[in-house]
Amino acid sequence: MNPASANLPVLDPATPSPESEGWSRKKMLGLIALAMAAHVALIFVFGTKKQIIPRAVTEVPRLQLANRADELLELDNPALFALPNPRDFAAAIWQQAPTNRTPSFRWQAAPGELALPDAENLGATFAGFMQTNAFGNFQPDFKPAPPFAELVRQIETLLPQQTTLQISGSLAGRPLVAQPALPSLDWNDIIAPSRVQVLVDPAGNVISAVLLPPDSDVEAAGRAAKGDTNAVELARRLKFAPAAELAFGEIIFHWHTTPLADTNAPANP
Repeated sequence: MNPASANLPVLDPATPSPESEGWSRKKMLGLIALAMAAHVALIFVFGTKKQIIPRAVTEVPRLQLANRADELLELDNPALFALPNPRDFAAAIWQQAPTNRTPSFRWQAAPGELALPDAENLGATFAGFMQTNAFGNFQPDFKPAPPFAELVRQIETLLPQQTTLQISGSLAGRPLVAQPALPSLDWNDIIAPSRVQVLVDPAGNVISAVLLPPDSDVEAAGRAAKGDTNAVELARRLKFAPAAELAFGEIIFHWHTTPLADTNAPANP
């Protein structure tokens, strides 16, 4: 044990020390009462004696019923921009009724003709142009003599000059191997064409030749047995180019006739 700590005096816990005593309750209450008295005195000294006037209340929300002409209600209209509206940009035009001005029936004469500033030189520019641009002399012939044209008429005979044949049907595009010799018939009159229907095999030979009847009475009257017989014989001797299949066709013979010699002519006296 430390010998220094044994010499210290022992304090009694029941006896308070003068350092831990602090403010007493009476001193605290007295200080609070003094502060309140000072505040009341200041209020009476510096306080005003004016009458209190209540302040007017402003900016208070108010309720008001809106009519149909309110702009905010117009925004709820779905046809605001589709139908005419008295507040759109064209309302100032279509709301105004057109005014027609009454015509005046009192005629007034013109104030007068305008004076020409240089009347003496009218046409001077055109005259100068004509003087510097001279045209050659030209005598128009308003009544020229009509040209005389000589009409040349060439009369060609419609009769065939030689016997010809015409191929039609599916054989029209099939050429002949050799052109046959077509004779002229000795006949004093015109013979109608003879029509023969033929059947040609793939080798090009005519295996069937049938004489077709006339189409009308006029053709029947002009046909002759001599022409029909020669037509069938000539059709059987034709030779066509080879093909892949049988083909039907029609051959028309246009006959050229030569007049017969007159053996019964009267003797000269």
